[in-house]
Amino acid sequence: MEQKSKRSFLQITRIMLSWKMIAMFFFGFSSGFPFYIIKDVLKLWMTESGVDLATIGLFSALGLPYTLKFVWSPLMDGYVPRFLGRRRGWILIAQIGLMMSIALIGQFDPSKSLFWIVFMALCINFFGASQDIALDAFRREYLTSDELGFGTGVWMNAWRLGMYVSIGIALLTELNISWASIHIILALMMGIGILTTLFVPEPKVDASPPVSVKEAVIEPFVEFFKRHSAILVLLFILLYKIGDNMAGAMTIPFILKMGFSKTEYFLIVKGIGMFGLFGGVILGGSIMIRLGIARSLWVFGILQAISTALFAIMVMVDHNSMIWVDYRQVILGCIIGFEFFSTGLGQAAYATYMAIQTNKRFTATQYALLTSLMAVPGVVAASATGFMAKYLGWDVFYFFCAVIAVPGLLLLFKIAPWNASNEELETTH
Repeated sequence: MEQKSKRSFLQITRIMLSWKMIAMFFFGFSSGFPFYIIKDVLKLWMTESGVDLATIGLFSALGLPYTLKFVWSPLMDGYVPRFLGRRRGWILIAQIGLMMSIALIGQFDPSKSLFWIVFMALCINFFGASQDIALDAFRREYLTSDELGFGTGVWMNAWRLGMYVSIGIALLTELNISWASIHIILALMMGIGILTTLFVPEPKVDASPPVSVKEAVIEPFVEFFKRHSAILVLLFILLYKIGDNMAGAMTIPFILKMGFSKTEYFLIVKGIGMFGLFGGVILGGSIMIRLGIARSLWVFGILQAISTALFAIMVMVDHNSMIWVDYRQVILGCIIGFEFFSTGLGQAAYATYMAIQTNKRFTATQYALLTSLMAVPGVVAASATGFMAKYLGWDVFYFFCAVIAVPGLLLLFKIAPWNASNEELETTH
């Protein structure tokens, strides 16, 4: 298979500075913004209101709509709203639902009206998950395969910005602003996404939407599993980042066990690490325009494995040596920075590959299914990492996490050969 001619610097720049990327930024922000309103902001509010800690902990279960969003995604593929179109119509419905739910939840008192807090929190997560279904489908259909990598990188960073902004607005309580007013401010922030929805065009898709329940619910599965490499694609989605996820699950205990303080952890991981992650997803998207998705998956996957192995090497360094004593913070900062950077690269390529594996007739349903599957290794495999680190030791544990990335890379020989073009990966289904 011949790789298409590489993009010129001017072509790459045009893609990166296009109006489409501005739309991806605002939509990514709108996607990340409501997620942490329930995950963190609500818990902060309930703690201040004196709600029992056990009750606060149970609120984590309210995130289920994000895990189960594939259940109602066929409706969003099959039914086309009469205004704005199939994608923008559903996006707007979800955004209006979010704006109303966020504003309303702030009008209740967690210490007195817990039932209504639970109900409104479920509404926020339902509309947030629904917005994500429609937005993911929009991104897949709105961007070309050449634009998708960088657009995904912009989206991911804007998603995290939305998260930080929602938490930052909650801190306005320090200025004696009431929680009711804060939730009004939070609700108004959804106006950014609503305006973007009204101004961007509906994606043009040649395939017609499903017209029956059978076509909307059954056909996405049938179409996917009829493909020649369907099982290999699913295995790849499960395995490509499994080592990276397992290693990441033990970052906090590892750093503290290595003798670093909580302050050092915060400054190095949340500071250097987050900048590395942001840089990784943006640079990863930029590189994908030049290299293509297939080659990027190879390069970024290898870098992920190397970055994980560096933690094992750090364990093997003599911690009584002058180099470690004098430069341990620098050593940790470099390794963390490279690890988060590699993770960001891998995330950009991984999400882009999943997007192009969807059939545009069933984008919402198939993408929701693949992203739900993507979360499995982070939950199942990561749950055993504590036992592994305890009984294997940190050095063997991190070498294992590096080696377990190999099966995912080997699958690339079949599903994304080195010279495969973006178009060839997209047309394999």
